[in-house]
Amino acid sequence: MSRRPEWLIEGNRVYDVDQDREGVIQFVGEFEDPATRRFTPEAVFLRPEGGGVEWIVSDHHALRPADAR
Repeated sequence: MSRRPEWLIEGNRVYDVDQDREGVIQFVGEFEDPATRRFTPEAVFLRPEGGGVEWIVSDHHALRPADAR
């Protein structure tokens, strides 16, 4: 298992390279998909800033810190 980057913490804005969108980290931790029973040891749950539909990133290497505003 790889170490998490220091910026990968709840509340930080990040850019999801694979989805080409930004989100705010809601949670980082273990996740088991109830439909497939696939286990992800360090899933990252993201939600668009201001609200919206949450999505899950299974590999934090696809994330980058969001540009400063």
